[in-house]
Amino acid sequence: MHWTDIDAVVGLERELFPDDAWSPASLWAELAARPRRTYVVDEDDEGAVAGYAGVDLGGEVADVMTMAVASRAQGGGLGRRLLEELVARAAADHAAYLMLEVRADNLPARKLYESRGFELLTVRRRYYQPGNVDAHVMRLTLQGATA
Repeated sequence: MHWTDIDAVVGLERELFPDDAWSPASLWAELAARPRRTYVVDEDDEGAVAGYAGVDLGGEVADVMTMAVASRAQGGGLGRRLLEELVARAAADHAAYLMLEVRADNLPARKLYESRGFELLTVRRRYYQPGNVDAHVMRLTLQGATA
């Protein structure tokens, strides 16, 4: 992701996550001041951002920061490709685990993560506001991890 992608990503944030969309300032800060975080975008055939994802490479445990696919691009495997990119980056950084949080009511995302081998660790009750939606905390064990 580059600074030139921020407006498009903010637009998708507002479309997909209206209650807790990241602001332009948040994205600028992520790109400028967080060297261990990396973000990727995927564009459609017209050059518009179709999806994006980010990961924090913090040592033994890496964390998925965000992942989203535009409504117009859902169902075509883009989410899986973005997830595989984050897994590859975490593995290349020698992380033992890749963690994420996902809304309990986001069944397509949960199914994607489960199909990739993420396991449910715990549930954070009423984590997402408004709406009191639970968060599922999930973990993928990467190669070389011992527990």
